[in-house]
Amino acid sequence: MTRGWLAFLLLALSAGSLRAQTIDDSLMMPRNNFCTGFMYQHDSWDRYWEGPLKRGNGNIGQITTQNVSWMGNYGITNRLNVIAMLPYVWTNASQGVLLGMKGVQDLTVAVKYNVLDTAFTSRGSLRTFVVASAGTPIGDYTPDFLPLSIGSASRSLSGRLTLIFQARPGWFIRGTGAYTWRGNVKLDRPAYYTNGQLFFSDQVAMPDVFDYTASAGYLDHRLHAPVFFTQQYTRGGGDIRRQDMPFVSNRANFSKVGALVQYWFPRSRALSVRLEANHTLTGRNVGQSTTLTAGLLYIFRF
Repeated sequence: MTRGWLAFLLLALSAGSLRAQTIDDSLMMPRNNFCTGFMYQHDSWDRYWEGPLKRGNGNIGQITTQNVSWMGNYGITNRLNVIAMLPYVWTNASQGVLLGMKGVQDLTVAVKYNVLDTAFTSRGSLRTFVVASAGTPIGDYTPDFLPLSIGSASRSLSGRLTLIFQARPGWFIRGTGAYTWRGNVKLDRPAYYTNGQLFFSDQVAMPDVFDYTASAGYLDHRLHAPVFFTQQYTRGGGDIRRQDMPFVSNRANFSKVGALVQYWFPRSRALSVRLEANHTLTGRNVGQSTTLTAGLLYIFRF
């Protein structure tokens, strides 16, 4: 019962690639250029892993999580970008008595630096990027109502490394990985039970997260079209108890595959449309979800 909330808990880690827009891509916005726009995302599942057990739950039916996210990226220099993201999220269960939640979720701010850009062979170049990002809750929401909570309400810090070999222009292969440190979460109750232990506290220690993505595809001045595989591991946390609701610090591991297409309109060269789809293959304490994303982005040149 967890993929809906997980998608937003890890927004800063597992976003698909946008041209000079997201944290894990391999492109940079030029100096004094500002790329901004809105993305709509629809995530749904009716089967999930309760620990290692895959099952359904007639009490909740299908869980749907949607969000509209504002994204912005400014080129301070050709090698240094600042990125910000802020989503508005709403959730829904198709069956049972649980009501969905809605609201502004977490603000993510990142600094991305192009460390290396050099000719690697006669056929292409090698580029290396490092990213430091931080996330903090903005909305007044509770994380203690999963799978319908809109986020984890945990502050986070993340470090990411991305490598890409790029033909000029043409096919590319890319790898990116990140480690995220997460702060404690405060609950609106004096005690809780998880991972076989009773805790007399309103503070929940959140496990850290490691993720990586391998992708390959085509990129030129008009088209960005990769396919990708993503794996995530939570560094601790317990499983969902049998017939129980998920808990905010549960282990949440998954692997998924996906593809995206982003196209820049030739007349404008500033306006682009982006479509993405991904599907969860395996998991632990997550839903077997399908996620669809669509959006428009525009580049302002100052």
